[in-house]
Amino acid sequence: MRRPAFYSRSPRTLPPAADDAADRADASASSEADGAAPPPVASEPPRTGWQPGRRSFALLIVLCAALVTGTALWAPRPGGKALTQKDIDAAVLRTLQTNTLPSPAAKAADIIRPSVVRVVSYGEEKNTPEAKVQKRGRNMAKGKPPEAPNDGGPSGEVERGVGTGVVIVDKGVILTNLHVVAGADKIKVTFFDGLEAVATITGVQPENDLAVLQAQKVPDDLIPATMRSTADLRSGDQVAAVGFPFGIGPSVSAGVVSGLKRSFRSPEGKQELGNLIQFDAAANPGNSGGPLINMDGEVLGIVTAILNPTQQRTFIGIGFAVPIENAASAAGSPPF
Repeated sequence: MRRPAFYSRSPRTLPPAADDAADRADASASSEADGAAPPPVASEPPRTGWQPGRRSFALLIVLCAALVTGTALWAPRPGGKALTQKDIDAAVLRTLQTNTLPSPAAKAADIIRPSVVRVVSYGEEKNTPEAKVQKRGRNMAKGKPPEAPNDGGPSGEVERGVGTGVVIVDKGVILTNLHVVAGADKIKVTFFDGLEAVATITGVQPENDLAVLQAQKVPDDLIPATMRSTADLRSGDQVAAVGFPFGIGPSVSAGVVSGLKRSFRSPEGKQELGNLIQFDAAANPGNSGGPLINMDGEVLGIVTAILNPTQQRTFIGIGFAVPIENAASAAGSPPF
């Protein structure tokens, strides 16, 4: 009987011994065909050890190559220069020269801006001659045609004043100037995210022209301002005023502290304020009640007045702020 063929997994050719075995197999087949007994065949010795095929051998080659490559990459390169402090300083200097960094005032404004609110007071407008003139002036300032006067009686709710406030407690406690909200029939505040809410006056400090407001609605992520004592404040320190001058904003102006413990009397002569911070950052109507901050975004005071000997009420270089110690005491929580 003819033996079945055996196919090796190795691609290599048969060795001489295998060729001899094949010849003997052919001879045996011929003998069987002639009727003669086949010659005895020596038994094949058993295989020992692992004999890799094509795929196993290729995998072994890949593993060896990966090992050599990894060793070359991770091995320390001869002659490599270690970084020194001088190299690090040079890299930092190059970065500073090639990249524009935000100014200190810009970084401070970014910190305080989520805590600054726009404050608008509303009241009933009467059809008196003075009210008509004021109404026409407001409309012309807004680019609107003056409205025809009514015959008499109330003509609706109108803006009486625009100012600024700063949140000091995340539940909606706001500091502002008393003259911004005094006599208002309704007060509305607009937060940084655009949320508008009605606010009520919960405390006043007339001697410092301060008022405390409580908003009826607040944003979920409202961030209160950080207050900083003015005990170590000096003339020449950098400050910034953030607010809504003429209703535009929030706007930022930067300057320095010009003096401390200043006094100011309003043009009408009705009240004199003392222990004020004098500064030269631009402030105009609408900045009233806004924060005066340092370059860390911390509130040093509440902007309350500007000095202008004329009737124009615009900034000429001297502004005043109530120190935050006085302002916080108006809210019943002296921070220092």
